[in-house]
Amino acid sequence: MAESDKQAERAQKAAKPQKAQKTNAKAGANKAKAKQEEEALLRADTFTNAPKVSRRTLTKEEREAIAKQREAETREAEKIASASSKGRLGRWWARLQSGPDKVTWGMAIVALGVVYGDIGTSPLYTAQTFLAGQGGLGNVDREAVLGMLSLVFWSITLITTVKYVLIAMRIDNNGEGGIFALYSLIRKYGAWLAIPAMLGGAAFLADSVLTPAVSISSAVEGLQTLPPLEQLFDENPSLTLMITVVIIVILFSVQSRGTESIGKVFGSMVLVWFSFLAVVGVVNLNNDWSVFAALNPVYGVKFLFSPHNAAGIALMGTVFLSTTGAEALYSDMGHVGRGNIYFTWPFIKIALVLNYFGQGAWMLNNARNPQFNTMKSLNPFFQMMTPNVRYLAVILSVTAGVIASQALITGAFTMVSEATRLNWMPHLQVRYPARTRGQLYIPVVNGVLCVSTLAVLAIFKDSEHISAAYGLALTITMITTTVLLGVYLWYDRKRVGAIVFTVLFLAIQIMFFIASMAKFLHGGWFTCLLTIAILFVMYTWNEGTKLERAQRRHMRPKDFLPALDKLHGDFRIPYFADNIVYLTSDSETKRLDTDIFFSIFADHPKRARAWWAVSVETTDEPFTREYSVENFGTNYIFRVRFRLGFKVSQSIPAYIHQIMHDLSKTGELPKQKSIYPKVDADPDIGTVRYVLVHKALMPESKVSARGALSLQAKYAIRHVAGSPVKWFGLAPYNPLIEVQPLFVSTRRPPRLKRTDGTKTVPAPAPTRSVADPAAVPDPMDTTAGLSRLVQELDAAMSAEEKSRYLG
Repeated sequence: MAESDKQAERAQKAAKPQKAQKTNAKAGANKAKAKQEEEALLRADTFTNAPKVSRRTLTKEEREAIAKQREAETREAEKIASASSKGRLGRWWARLQSGPDKVTWGMAIVALGVVYGDIGTSPLYTAQTFLAGQGGLGNVDREAVLGMLSLVFWSITLITTVKYVLIAMRIDNNGEGGIFALYSLIRKYGAWLAIPAMLGGAAFLADSVLTPAVSISSAVEGLQTLPPLEQLFDENPSLTLMITVVIIVILFSVQSRGTESIGKVFGSMVLVWFSFLAVVGVVNLNNDWSVFAALNPVYGVKFLFSPHNAAGIALMGTVFLSTTGAEALYSDMGHVGRGNIYFTWPFIKIALVLNYFGQGAWMLNNARNPQFNTMKSLNPFFQMMTPNVRYLAVILSVTAGVIASQALITGAFTMVSEATRLNWMPHLQVRYPARTRGQLYIPVVNGVLCVSTLAVLAIFKDSEHISAAYGLALTITMITTTVLLGVYLWYDRKRVGAIVFTVLFLAIQIMFFIASMAKFLHGGWFTCLLTIAILFVMYTWNEGTKLERAQRRHMRPKDFLPALDKLHGDFRIPYFADNIVYLTSDSETKRLDTDIFFSIFADHPKRARAWWAVSVETTDEPFTREYSVENFGTNYIFRVRFRLGFKVSQSIPAYIHQIMHDLSKTGELPKQKSIYPKVDADPDIGTVRYVLVHKALMPESKVSARGALSLQAKYAIRHVAGSPVKWFGLAPYNPLIEVQPLFVSTRRPPRLKRTDGTKTVPAPAPTRSVADPAAVPDPMDTTAGLSRLVQELDAAMSAEEKSRYLG
C-alpha cells in the first residue's frame, strides 16, 4: 500500500505541471480571444470618421487671408502716413481714410455693381411711362417735357441726394444701414416705433420680389426692337418670358458666391452703363440745350397742376420711378461702406440727369414727327439712338436689369439679417462668402425670392403688367423711413430740423403714394398682398417670441444642483446617454434655463454621466474660435458657450468632442471609455445624445386669441424655415427634438361628474405630513427652494429604501 501511495503521489505531482500548463494555455487563449474581440471592436470604429479637430486654431487658407489682410492694412497705413505729410489736403485725405468714410477704388467698383443697379435702369421706362400717361408723343409739348424733367430732377435731388445720401447715410448702426438698423437706434424712445419699422421693412422685401421681374423683363423686351429679331419674337410670343426666367434662375444661383465677387464684375459693367447713359444723353442734348431750363422747379409745379397734364396727380407715380433704388443706397451701406457711396454718387447723378434731359431734348425735337406719333409703346430711350447703337443699348440694358435685381437681392439679405437680430424673423442659416460680415448670403431667403419672382412672371407675363404693381410698396418704405429719421433727429436735439425734414419729405412721399395707388387695381394689389404676408410673419414671430420669453425662467445653482446630484448618483435609473447635450439660444452662463431642467426630469428622468448646455455666439471677426465653460463646482453639469467667427463652420459635434477631451485631460470631466462602436468613433468619450427643446401651446393655456395665433404661426414658420439640426451638422447623430408645453397661465377645467351610479367620494384634503418620494417638482411653481424640497424627499425615504438605493 505504501508503494502504491507513493506511485499515486508521484503521478499526481507529475500531473500538476500538465494541469497548470493547460490552465495557463486556457487563460492565454481567453486573453488572446478577448484581445481579438477588442481589436475587432476598435476596427469597427474605423468604418466611421470621428469628428476630430486640428491642433491648429486656423487653417492654412485662413492664415493666408489674415496675412494678406495685415499686409493690405500695412500698405494702407503707409499711404495714409505718406499723405499726411503732404500739406493740408494730404492731412484731410489721411483723416478721411482713417474714418468710416474711407474710400478704396476696389470697393468703389463693388459699390457701383451692388448699389446702383436699380436706379440705373429707371431711364429705361420712366419717359416711356410718361408718354403713355399723356396719350403719346403727339400730345406732348414743351411745357409738358420741361415739367416732367423738372419733377424728375428735383425728385432725384431731394429724395436720393438730400434724404438718403446727405441725411440717412450719416445715421448708421455700427456701419449698417436700412430701416431696421435705424429702428435699432431709436426703439428705446417708444414701442410704437416698431409699427412703421415693420411696415417699411415688409414693403421693401415685397418690392425686392418685383424688382428682378420688372427690371430684367423690361430689358429683355428691348430685343423686340431689333429688326433682325422682330419676326422671331412675333412667332414666339413667350420667348421673352422664357429668356427672362433663365436669366433670373442663373442670377439667384450665383448669389452664394457673395456680393464682393459679383460686385466687381457688375461694377465694371455699371461703370460702362452709366458712361453710356451720359454719352447718349449729351449727343441728343446737342439738338436742344434749352431743356436745362427745367432745373427751375417752377416748371414742374406748374405742369403738375396744369389742365394740360392728362395724367393728373398720377404723374407723380411716373416721376417716382426715377427714384426707385434710392432705398438701396441706405440698406446696402453695410456692404460697401459709406465713403464709397459718397465717392461714386456724383458720377451716377450726373449720368442720370444727362440721360433724362437728353431724352427730353429728343422728345421736343420729334414732337411733330408723324413716324413716332402712331408708334405703339414708344420708348424714347431706345428711339433716340441710331440703329447700330441700339444693339449695344439692348445688351447693356439687359445687363443693367440683372444688376438692378442684384441691388435689391443684397438689400433683402441685409434686411432679413437685421430683422432676425430684432427677433422679427426666424433665425436662419447665414453664410458669409466674403471677408466682411456685411456681405452675407441667406439660402432660405434666396430660394424664397427666386420662387416668388418666378411666380410674379407667371402671373403678370410681361413688364407692362408688372410695372403696374411696381413702386407702390417702395413708397410705403420711404414714408416709414422718413418717420423714423424724423424721430431720430428729434431726439438728437435737432428739433427744428426734424420738423422741417418730416413735413417736407412726408408731403412729397405721400403725394407719391397717392399717385401710386392708382396702380392698385392694375397690379398694385399683388404688392400690397406680399407686404401684408411679410408683415404677418414679422408681427406673429415678434409676439410669439415675447410670450415665450415671458415664460422663460432661470434657476440658480443652489436650486438645481441638489436634484441633479441626486439623479446623477441614482443607480436605479439606467443611463439615457453618457453625455446629453442641449443646444440653447440662452446666453446666460451662471444659471440654468428651466426648459433644460424640465427636459431632464420630465416623464422618465434622463440620467447621464454629464449634462451639457451649449450656446453659440457669432462674432464680428471672421476666424474666431473660442469657448468658455462653467461647471458650477461639479463634474457632471457644464455650461458651454462657443464664440465662433462669422466665417467659421459651426461644426458643433467636432468642437464638443474637443471640449470633452480637454476637460478629461484637466480632470474636470471623469474618464469615459466606450468599448462598443459609435457613430462618432471616439472610444475615449462615452455616448453623446443631442437634444433640442421646442415649445408648444397647451390647450388650457390662458392666452388671448391673438397670442395663440402668434404662437401657432411662429411654430409653423419655424417648421418651414429650417432647423438648427442641419446648420450645426447634428443630423448624423440622431438628435432628439423634444416638445415641451409652454407654461403660460392656464385655466382649470371643471371637475368631472361620475354617472355610473356609484357614490362619488370627495377627494381627501391634501396633507403635507409625508412627502411622496416619487413626486416630481411642478415646473409651474417657482424654482426657488428646490434644494429644500429634495432634502425633504430624501428624509421621507425609509432606511430600507435607502439601503436598496445605495445597494
